[in-house]
Amino acid sequence: MLQPNITEAITAVMFHTIGHTFELMKMSWRVLMKDKELIWFPIFGVIGSLVILGIFFLIASATGAVDRIQEITNQQNNTQAAGQTEAAANPGDIVLLVLLYISVYFVTIFFNSALIAAALERLRGGDPNIRSGLAVASKHIPQILGWAIISASVGLLLQILRSRQDNFLGRMVIDMIGGAWSFMTFFVVPVLVNEGKSPIGSIKRSASMVRETWGRQITASFGFQLVYLIAGVIAVLPAFLVFTVFPIGGIIVGVITVSIALGVVGALEGIFKAALYEYALGEKPVEFNTEVLKSAYMTDLRAQPYR
Repeated sequence: MLQPNITEAITAVMFHTIGHTFELMKMSWRVLMKDKELIWFPIFGVIGSLVILGIFFLIASATGAVDRIQEITNQQNNTQAAGQTEAAANPGDIVLLVLLYISVYFVTIFFNSALIAAALERLRGGDPNIRSGLAVASKHIPQILGWAIISASVGLLLQILRSRQDNFLGRMVIDMIGGAWSFMTFFVVPVLVNEGKSPIGSIKRSASMVRETWGRQITASFGFQLVYLIAGVIAVLPAFLVFTVFPIGGIIVGVITVSIALGVVGALEGIFKAALYEYALGEKPVEFNTEVLKSAYMTDLRAQPYR
């Protein structure tokens, strides 16, 4: 028996993922065209996150945290090269950083919850709007805050662990842990807004839905990161052209086009997640091909036997 060409297998999976992603995008687009206001939820999330970042930057500047963090970064670069002991962070700065993470996660998850709620309403034959989506998310603020704390803590911990790894294997293991966490928590937000479970209960419910619907050893056959990248490049091009002639106008155009691009792709991703959640519940979401949703996850290549 011959061992398969791993490069060919990875290439095949990559092109399958790209094709599958754009197929899902087309289905999500048809839903979005019925409720164009859904693009505002991701935009609100970006605006809210920028406001939070601005507020924390002002606080960090006023307390001297920005200067201390810059000093620690410089010392780390110097001490690592010299084999010396790294400088310790100020406990207050650590608390500020953790609060920043939680705040940004909360704002992002809140508007994502509103988007998911509105998308579920549309997929079930309703006629959602911005107010209805925000109303549902507002009812679950305690659960959203709890999930934001858990999600931010895990994300920050994984980031710290990865930054402390000097070898490729160590970083790969941490990335695999992060990937497993993403799979396990994929349906947390839909469960929060639709079933009203606690954050821990939503994590258990999400993991159970993924395993029961697609199995245990799976990998995603969709990748919205590529879509975000393409949309970002397309959005920046007109801004760059205007910038070469009128810099201020180029910045204004860039803010507008990038915001629209992020809003559209974010809305498409939210609609897709809502549709996948409906499919996992045994429903048939409108405008979506159930066969395509069925193959949203596929058997992980690492679980495949050699031939």
